[in-house]
Amino acid sequence: MRDIWVISDTHFGHDNIIKYCGRPFKDAKEADEVMIENWNRTVKPSDIVYHLGDVHFYKKEVEAYETLKALQGHKRLIVGNHDDVPQLVRSGMFEKIMLWRVWKDFGIIMSHIPMHVSQLELKRFGDHMINVHGHIHDQDSPEGPYRNVSVEKIGYTPINIEELRTV
Repeated sequence: MRDIWVISDTHFGHDNIIKYCGRPFKDAKEADEVMIENWNRTVKPSDIVYHLGDVHFYKKEVEAYETLKALQGHKRLIVGNHDDVPQLVRSGMFEKIMLWRVWKDFGIIMSHIPMHVSQLELKRFGDHMINVHGHIHDQDSPEGPYRNVSVEKIGYTPINIEELRTV
């Protein structure tokens, strides 16, 4: 049986994010190596991974392609504010690219940016939903039904969707 994993804000190839978020790495190369190793130790080739945006900051498409190719699993993207969507489409590394994902069975709405609480209580979604998001890096989620899966909050390793079902 395959698992479903979630991660956000890897910012592969982004040196400035090390200082901006206080990441415990000397540079982007070290951060990339650790995140790739953590990802591949956790995710099996048959698993599904939802990346909730802000994938990379490489200047060359080939660098992005090589990094994404090294990551195991069936990758799906929830677009982030820093993502170059045409480039990510060209890479062919994501099986699906979307703006958000609603999982009624899990009681989860995935997005890049935290959604307004009123959007989580819409009758069309049934019961109260948990917003699994990224974008805010090392900051805590707003109060309420939110889970921040930015890499800084999840140990630079994808987190299983089952762990996100409760706040």
